[in-house]
Amino acid sequence: MSGSKSSENAVASSKPTASSNIRQPRQRMAHNYLLLWEDISIDQTSENYKNTLKEIRSVTGDINVFTQRDECIDFLTDAQENVKSFLVIKDNMPEQIMSLINDIPQLDSAYIFDDSKILPEKLMKKWRKIKSIHSNIDDICQGLQIGLKQFNQDSIAMSFITVNEMASPENLNQLEPTFMYTQIFKDILLDMEHGEQAIKQFTAYCRNNNSVSPIYIDQFEKEYDARLAIWWYTFPSNIYSMLNYALRSMEGDTIINMGFFIHDLHQQIQQLYEQQLSTYDRETFIVYRGQGLMNSDFEKLKKTKGGLISFNNFLSTNKTKDVPLVFAECASTKSDTIGILFIMSIDPRIKSTPFASIKKMSYFDEEDEILFSMHTVFRVVAVRLLGNTNKLYQVDLKLTSDDDQQLRLLTN
Repeated sequence: MSGSKSSENAVASSKPTASSNIRQPRQRMAHNYLLLWEDISIDQTSENYKNTLKEIRSVTGDINVFTQRDECIDFLTDAQENVKSFLVIKDNMPEQIMSLINDIPQLDSAYIFDDSKILPEKLMKKWRKIKSIHSNIDDICQGLQIGLKQFNQDSIAMSFITVNEMASPENLNQLEPTFMYTQIFKDILLDMEHGEQAIKQFTAYCRNNNSVSPIYIDQFEKEYDARLAIWWYTFPSNIYSMLNYALRSMEGDTIINMGFFIHDLHQQIQQLYEQQLSTYDRETFIVYRGQGLMNSDFEKLKKTKGGLISFNNFLSTNKTKDVPLVFAECASTKSDTIGILFIMSIDPRIKSTPFASIKKMSYFDEEDEILFSMHTVFRVVAVRLLGNTNKLYQVDLKLTSDDDQQLRLLTN
């Protein structure tokens, strides 16, 4: 892919190549997404370009820059199918590239950077993967943050355990490995002691793999404290998505390097749970979560009615329905995704997994969020169609307790 350039130390090779070979990743993937920038008139020596790149990298640690349409298209088509790309297009004729890439599965979404302010909004209707058109870099960054939040929401790690799989000990050998692996990782990491050296090892790991924007890694190294674990988890710095990807893909090196953070985050949730327990008055309450599920995962979910579902990451939920429903509806517009509104019934006396309102600890202090520690297990009560299409569903869940006989069979 001669002539293509990307930012230094990007996930894909940052150097122009002299052959047509596809550029191979030199570093460990920290996320299951990539950020691409296509600009056929870019001046990579200008201060404006450098400042723009710096702002974009505040959204994600990596960005691959292309000065030729063909090379951007080649990169997309040759990317791994499970790695999605978010593409910023600064091109006076974006329809030329969109006509060729809109149906590429590896492209999640495109954002048009049009500082001339003359591109018509009808482009978004013609090409469904165009999410927005902006005339300044700040709005582009905000659009990317919204898109990445939806993507991370949709890609949380889950395990599904049907009634038949729990019916006999012989069937337990067929369980999804991630169900047991995340429980084992959790038990080990929560029992380990983590000193200050763990923070230095983590930040060095991030720098070596371009996992997080250099600005935020420097800030994390200087300011991190166990009492700020929730703040850093919710802060838009890619730490959340890095942890999300590691737990979904069982990326052992990343999980171990983030062990201190997982430990601190769990402990802070546990402390808040104990402080807040009396405020629930022993009454069951409802929380909501909206996201997308791949069609294949939704088929598993439908077969799990009466069985168990495990969220193998830390689990973000809301006390109100409006925002989660928007997430579910947005996810339902994708061809390969089903929109899901989870309605979760929580008995606060169940101590199997701690949870807490994090409004006072979160970076987004205006959101009324309930955060559960990793590996929360629910029983699937019902799966119901929402609306008139087969793309949006409501799933009723009930938090399981340590006394649940079927759950004990799985974990003992």
